[in-house]
Amino acid sequence: MQRTRQDELLASCLELLSWDELTYMPRAGAAQRGEQMALLSGIYHDRAVDARIGELLGELENSTLVGDPLAPAAVNVREIRRAHQRMSRVPRSLVEELARVTTLAQHEWEAARRESDFPRFRPWLQKVIVLKRREADALGYEADPYDALLEEHEPGARSTDLARLFDALRRELVPLVNRLTPPADMSVLRREYPLDRQESFGKAVAAALGFDFEAGRLDTTVHPFCSAIGPGDCRLATRYDVHDFSDAFFSILHEVGHGLYEQGLDPDHQGTPIGEVPSVALHESQARLWENTVGRSRPFWEHFYPRARAHFPGALGDVKLDDFHLAVNHVERSPIRATADEVTYNLHILVRFDLERALIAGNLEVAELPGAWNEAYRQYLGITPRSDAEGCLQDGHWGAGLIGYFPTYTLGNLFAAQLFSRAAVELADLDCSFARGRFDGLLGWLREKIYRQGHRYPAGRLIEQATGRPPDYRPFIEYLSNKYTALYSI
Repeated sequence: MQRTRQDELLASCLELLSWDELTYMPRAGAAQRGEQMALLSGIYHDRAVDARIGELLGELENSTLVGDPLAPAAVNVREIRRAHQRMSRVPRSLVEELARVTTLAQHEWEAARRESDFPRFRPWLQKVIVLKRREADALGYEADPYDALLEEHEPGARSTDLARLFDALRRELVPLVNRLTPPADMSVLRREYPLDRQESFGKAVAAALGFDFEAGRLDTTVHPFCSAIGPGDCRLATRYDVHDFSDAFFSILHEVGHGLYEQGLDPDHQGTPIGEVPSVALHESQARLWENTVGRSRPFWEHFYPRARAHFPGALGDVKLDDFHLAVNHVERSPIRATADEVTYNLHILVRFDLERALIAGNLEVAELPGAWNEAYRQYLGITPRSDAEGCLQDGHWGAGLIGYFPTYTLGNLFAAQLFSRAAVELADLDCSFARGRFDGLLGWLREKIYRQGHRYPAGRLIEQATGRPPDYRPFIEYLSNKYTALYSI
């Protein structure tokens, strides 16, 4: 495992460069950073596809070390073999070009988003799509090239299965959205919230939930994210708006969920597959669970609302808890995914899923994206974005080459609801614990059932191990229906 741990150190250097790029790097450094990322990505790729790795794996696969398929050694061999086979199909030249182009594309996306200028970003997105098609062809697929890219983020997932799942969700969600209109009054969240107090309050809540700031930090960026540099170094980033309490605060909770997962992995297996997260959807399940299931609950705010009023007396001094709680749980057809409510959020994901599949398949030209995006929003949410910044430029995922990532948000929502439902059965009254500011019970349960399990099981199997049943979208629908019919008194 020494070589695997060395590869992880190299990967952590790439992650650190990426974090710096998105936080403190001067804009003029993008080209140089692209070359750095390309070089290190190429070196990492060479090490990962070394023929000697395949020879060693063959020896191990025929040894007694893999007798128990759930033992750490067997899990490590299984996952190293999977990664070795996958990466061996992609030439180093393509790996380097993807690293170089996506680094530059992200910076062009930032500028285009700032200016709401899709034509500026269009040639870069076209380059990314062409490269991702080449990657899909190199990796291979049975029917849909999108599946080859989806596999990177959610091993075993297939686009046809997701399409059926998303159709079922849409049939449940659209009527519920229609019942929850008009939206609640959000004006209290649009008052003045000084940025330094937003940061201090967010950090205080993050620490209370269990995030260790001795092993992590919080910075500012254009689009919120979490970077797991390595053991003892987990970095969160968010954005602030003086007239929007929700954007930064719930983004912090979302990234804290990612951070708690990373900080909860078994340190004894650091640098090996069994010490890693098995899928992006599981990671997203923790972000969504702590952001929404916990962070928008009434007991959570029974504890934290007095502190919020102390931090923001000018904005919240005259606001009752009931009104504030309803505001942070408003349901509204909005064009922005990142700040969307729990009920409409997955409709945003369905739009992206459909469009990126079409882009990779060649059924949608990049130049046609703004129009297709706006039409999809009219169809799914009954609204039209007012600009490209509010439309197809709002997310940085495609500039970063993260095609196939968006579906994991919806899968994460489903996993989160199922996990929380089971935790509520097995633990003492979680509502009372939250109202007292105690979150260690839930965190301890998740560490035992999910975090410390690492990559022992595939994502779906891990959910089944933790909850007693296979992944199912119905707990999520039940959670939404129960919560929001009560909030909206319907």
